[in-house]
Amino acid sequence: MLKWPNDLLLDGAKLAGILLERVGDAVVVGFGLNIAHHPGGLDRPATNLADAGGGVHDPGHILLELAESFRAWLGRWRGEGLAPVRRQWLQRAHPTGAALAVHAPDGGTVEGLFDGLDESGALRLRLADGALHVIHAGDVFLL
Repeated sequence: MLKWPNDLLLDGAKLAGILLERVGDAVVVGFGLNIAHHPGGLDRPATNLADAGGGVHDPGHILLELAESFRAWLGRWRGEGLAPVRRQWLQRAHPTGAALAVHAPDGGTVEGLFDGLDESGALRLRLADGALHVIHAGDVFLL
């Protein structure tokens, strides 16, 4: 399952993550995937492919598969826009209505229910009063 904006969860535990950093006019993309080990002592559960029954894989093979998939999806995004990427992401995300807490970069926290992504890919969070709050950055926790 995907958790906005950048985590891949397996049975509720973090298996992988993506980090993006803008450098001038470029975006540097980093992928982290727990293949044979995962960090302990975190504020959330984590797992790895080996512990999850996926066996131990050759990191070089995984890198090639990941690079090919990234190339294909980047090509679709560049050629077709964000819509097909957004559709696929939503099919693999936590369900609409999932309770979330978002810790914003300014230190504030907001809680609500997942209400999809807007057309730019920002998180839509439905607040208790029914208002819609759009979030562009923050750490998201499933409640």
